[in-house]
Amino acid sequence: MKKIQISPSILSADFSQLGKEIKRLEDGGADMIHVDVMDGHFVPNLTIGPPVIKSLKKHSKILFDVHLMISPVHKYIEAYSDAGADIITIHPEATDDLNLSISKIKRLNKKVGVSLNPGTSIEIILDYLKEIDLVLIMSVNPGFGGQKFMPEVVGKIKELKKIKDEKNFHFDIEVDGGINFDNAKTVIKAGANILVSGTTIFKSNNGNIKKNIELLKCKWIYDL
Repeated sequence: MKKIQISPSILSADFSQLGKEIKRLEDGGADMIHVDVMDGHFVPNLTIGPPVIKSLKKHSKILFDVHLMISPVHKYIEAYSDAGADIITIHPEATDDLNLSISKIKRLNKKVGVSLNPGTSIEIILDYLKEIDLVLIMSVNPGFGGQKFMPEVVGKIKELKKIKDEKNFHFDIEVDGGINFDNAKTVIKAGANILVSGTTIFKSNNGNIKKNIELLKCKWIYDL
């Protein structure tokens, strides 16, 4: 089993103190920083762009896991690469040519992620799994933080893990949406090895980030 990693979503952070919030996450044991980029078009919300990511990256040493929920995504890939994204995750529905967009990310020497919304089938990315570093399974409909986990995606995680093992692929399986102390074990048992969490990390236990990250990580130990 791959090491369980935690990628806290700064969507739940205090946006007036983002630099300090990222420092808190680093000190608290985060493996990477999950940055949700939304355009108000592909998803019904607006967040941050390349200049903010570039500013934050100057003060951070850990990976930036950048999830692009923008359309058309292809023409913006290079801007987010230049801003400091280490992993660039895109949606198949947001590009006219998924193969071309994957190739562009790889050419920029970034890790490639592809995200599947709850209603998006694994079949749409089967031909690309050999080229992908990460598959992000959305366990909520993207757009806003603090949503409730959709348990029906657990079957999709299991199916993806089965394909990965049968084909001997090496991509990470990341899950994002409503991840908390109660369901972390379920998604890890299903096959996920990277958990994205925002509200649970920033709000639980009076905002004790270190404790919350440790609790999420230790869930894989039990009953697996």
